[in-house]
Amino acid sequence: MTAQSGSARSRCRFCDTPLRHTFVDLGVSPLCESYVSAEHLSRMEPFYPLHVFVCEHCFLVQLQEYVSPEEIFTEYAYFSSFSESWVQHAQRYTDMITTRLGLGSDSFVVEVASNDGYLLQHFVKKGVPVLGIEPAANIAAVAEQKGIPTLVKFFGTQTANELVAAGRAADLIIGNNVLAQVPELNDFVEGLCILLRPEGVITLEFPHLMRLIADNQFDTIYHEHFSYFSLLTTERILAAHGLTIFDVDELPTHGGSLRIYACHQGDRSVTQRLRALRERELAGRVDRLETYMGFPERVKETKRKLLEFLIEAKRKGKSVAGYGAPGKGNTLLNYCGIRTDFLDYTVDRNTYKQGKFLPGTHIPIYAPDRIMETKPDYVLILPWNVKEEIMEQMAVIRDWGGQFVVPIPEVSVHG
Repeated sequence: MTAQSGSARSRCRFCDTPLRHTFVDLGVSPLCESYVSAEHLSRMEPFYPLHVFVCEHCFLVQLQEYVSPEEIFTEYAYFSSFSESWVQHAQRYTDMITTRLGLGSDSFVVEVASNDGYLLQHFVKKGVPVLGIEPAANIAAVAEQKGIPTLVKFFGTQTANELVAAGRAADLIIGNNVLAQVPELNDFVEGLCILLRPEGVITLEFPHLMRLIADNQFDTIYHEHFSYFSLLTTERILAAHGLTIFDVDELPTHGGSLRIYACHQGDRSVTQRLRALRERELAGRVDRLETYMGFPERVKETKRKLLEFLIEAKRKGKSVAGYGAPGKGNTLLNYCGIRTDFLDYTVDRNTYKQGKFLPGTHIPIYAPDRIMETKPDYVLILPWNVKEEIMEQMAVIRDWGGQFVVPIPEVSVHG
């Protein structure tokens, strides 16, 4: 772990401690959702340091803010509804939380970073009043077409105060995979506290830092994700704003996530599940700097193994295509220096991405039918967190002897 000199620009976004310790340095990378059109291929692309620090005081793992959220999220390429498994996950959550909290027509549910309505649509079908808050106008428009009221704004104390002043405090606030994308962390969490009714509940889902480390998930690090959370650090952040975590679910999504349940301080008793996870994190020493020190070498070894596989495959005359154009894939490909010399193309179900090129590597993106047309020997699954869904969708590749390749936690081949 290397020490870095603290500066005004390199302080912890939660506790303001100077950031002096590197978690991992992945070089430089473009914004992972900035897909390149054919007419812009010859333009210069901005690359930013993908240098991740860990705070020695609160142990928040974080990137510095090189690009404003407005630049990243005002028009965004990620539409949640293109993942069937994610929509099903949202429906299961909706059924569970509606029953658990007794939500009905007199309740009010707000989702922060509501994307294209993939989740709130299930509450609408149940007759529960909802509001989505989504900064990307192109995605919010899709939600509106589904009949989901959506506010095109970034969320924080200002938006929360405006809603409360309009009599729109929430019984349930949902934030799925948004906490990591917030550079102004304290303003965001304070906004949650303001918007929540006295007896209300907040649920937040985010990738679990312990799983990122244990399973070598370095490709989940990219500029659109500003922070990476353990339970202990998340409890600390919420407590600073008058919120208490009282329960937690461990989820398989995104390679291993947490869903935390929070309320105003002192309102609910803490579950045994929460106590058990706290103990596991303490046993895993997430509150010790040395826990974070071995990660960089494991990342380098994964890069070496993936490149060795691709070099050998290409020397044998094998063809390799990609499946998916996710943010994590762009971190992996740029860090490993994989371009069309190794990966002929990739495919994605998201029509917004089709016909464009991956940022940095300029690998072309096609519709999934391209795989059936070219019959590659290997299909590299870039969104490895939904590999089972993809292998089922693309099982046809086995008809010509094609095999799937999963890069994380290390290269594995599946017939």
